[in-house]
Amino acid sequence: MPKLVFFLGPAGAGKTTLAKALAKKRRAAFIDMDTLLRPAAEVIMTISGLDPNDRDSPLYKTRCRDLGYRLSMDAALENVELGVDAYVVGPFTQEINNPHWVESELSSKGLSSKEIDVRVAYVFLPDPEQYRERIQQRTLASDAWKLDNWDQFKPSLLRRHIHWDLPASSILYFDNSKPYSEEQLDIIDRFIYSQ
Repeated sequence: MPKLVFFLGPAGAGKTTLAKALAKKRRAAFIDMDTLLRPAAEVIMTISGLDPNDRDSPLYKTRCRDLGYRLSMDAALENVELGVDAYVVGPFTQEINNPHWVESELSSKGLSSKEIDVRVAYVFLPDPEQYRERIQQRTLASDAWKLDNWDQFKPSLLRRHIHWDLPASSILYFDNSKPYSEEQLDIIDRFIYSQ
């Protein structure tokens, strides 16, 4: 049964690093919303007369957010249709509140959770200052708005609850405050593949 694995969590939590390392190990499709959306977002923001590196402002969210999620999910669903495990990386802050969202996405391709094993690794850090340090360390142009508007951005770092209609055993809340290690990766690998 193909696996559709979501790596969710705030910016700077380390979800992309973990997903990419595990995708390499497991030879799974790696679908990062930021990567898929970047070329379109840069054009949309530029023709709107806005910062092409902005990925967080209200204007960016109005113009680009939903497109990013649609691109990511279309790519992920196409992979699982083909029997390929797909790892999807993104915050999914609105989608996680809808209990029926996953089943709706699967059914749009004639699939269901009876045919696709859906797993969620919600990656988080317990301290907002850890997020700030990690975001500063990665020195991405797309993080400038976050750092320049930290008080406005900080609420997005609050740990969220996944409301999707999935068994509790399919959701892992993963404290990623320790330095990256194979042991950390093994915890997520066992969560995805040993059940």
